[in-house]
Amino acid sequence: MGALEELQQAIAKVAERTAPAVVGIGGHWRRGSGVIVAQNRVLTNAHNVHGDGATCVFADGRKERGRLLGEDMDGDLAVIEVDTAGAKPLPWPSGALPTVGTAVFAVVSAPSGGVRTTIGLVSGVERSFRGPGGRLIGGSIEHTAPLASGSSGSPIVDAEGRLVGLNTQRLGEGFYLALPADESLKARIDALGRGESTVRPRLGIAVAPGHVARHLRRAVGLPDREGVLVRGVEPESPADAAGIREGDLIVAAAGAPITNPDELHAALDEAGAGKKAVAVKLELGLVRGAEELTVKVDLAAGSSKPAD
Repeated sequence: MGALEELQQAIAKVAERTAPAVVGIGGHWRRGSGVIVAQNRVLTNAHNVHGDGATCVFADGRKERGRLLGEDMDGDLAVIEVDTAGAKPLPWPSGALPTVGTAVFAVVSAPSGGVRTTIGLVSGVERSFRGPGGRLIGGSIEHTAPLASGSSGSPIVDAEGRLVGLNTQRLGEGFYLALPADESLKARIDALGRGESTVRPRLGIAVAPGHVARHLRRAVGLPDREGVLVRGVEPESPADAAGIREGDLIVAAAGAPITNPDELHAALDEAGAGKKAVAVKLELGLVRGAEELTVKVDLAAGSSKPAD
């Protein structure tokens, strides 16, 4: 048998094994994909779910309305409860995650029914990208298996049909990022399936990049300072309640210097680690013009959906 015939058989085998576990999410211009990870449990990207549920379209054409069990907006994950009618979930990998050069298959719910299966190679590991909330998501698998529109939330699998990752982000032309199917992802899925949505502490601000802050300070004759510039404050948010204003420069959190939004997000996560919402407080160092200020932010105060 020639190499071409072997490749054809490999793709056909993967498609046959995985198709029943791959699900369309939503429809029309809001279409995404998902994957059955347990009985009556479908995993997808959080950005594919709007409201408290989503329509799930199975490979055999069956449509069912699913209920959102849990979501992690910053991690871009959601678990939907829906009748999977006995369809088997994709098995998890038995060993280490794939390395650069490993062949992977993307299996996506096609709008016309059934699945679309493509093949590519792992082109990078430990890649990072920003989730819907602006937080950095690390550890992703970069691959080249072609994906059409509506593929986010679909699986990449190995030649045996085992789950390798969840397609989440497009990187320019021909490269894609998938969240790896490791023990960390499995634990997060289990928690979301129990209804334990992940809510991280937020300030309720919009921020500007460091170079914008430096440019604006120079424009008004102020010295350069490293920090995160506040370009907007959501009304009734924790930041608003603490007196943070548009134009403030956040230069420290819990006594540690802050030079970029990722450090600020890390400080917020650290402040909330292992604590109940009522106990989450964070001290911030600000520069307002030439004045140095310290404010204590009650991260449980105000709006539950701030900007940052």
